[in-house]
Amino acid sequence: MTLTLDQARKAVATALAKGAELGLKPLTVAVLDAGGALVALERSDGASRMRPDIAIGKANGAIALGMGSRAIFKRAEEQPFFVQAMNALAGGVLVPVPGGVLIRDAGGAILGAVGITGDTSDNDETCAVAGIEACGFTADCG
Repeated sequence: MTLTLDQARKAVATALAKGAELGLKPLTVAVLDAGGALVALERSDGASRMRPDIAIGKANGAIALGMGSRAIFKRAEEQPFFVQAMNALAGGVLVPVPGGVLIRDAGGAILGAVGITGDTSDNDETCAVAGIEACGFTADCG
């Protein structure tokens, strides 16, 4: 199974709607496929210029390391040199904070990841989970 553009768009729309429902700051949502290619990206009105890079970095880190960015964050606290080395190997594109959530199918295979930024990392993650679950997939925060 692969992640389709329609599914990615649904994840984005649901995540943004969840952010609006919660009254969050302007969000940026990126959806990457299992190979790390960008499938969909939307930046809310008022979101700052770097938000797309941050959202992609959260999702990219989750795919690259095979764990949600919450787990990467925890690992960064416990093993900062390891995560710094991984970020260097990845060309500096890993953002090791919550908000990068793996998309898994029913069998547990990684289909891609959603990365969200704009509010607190916990709120970003909540919106990512909502988007993933709206598509019928399992969200893996780490």
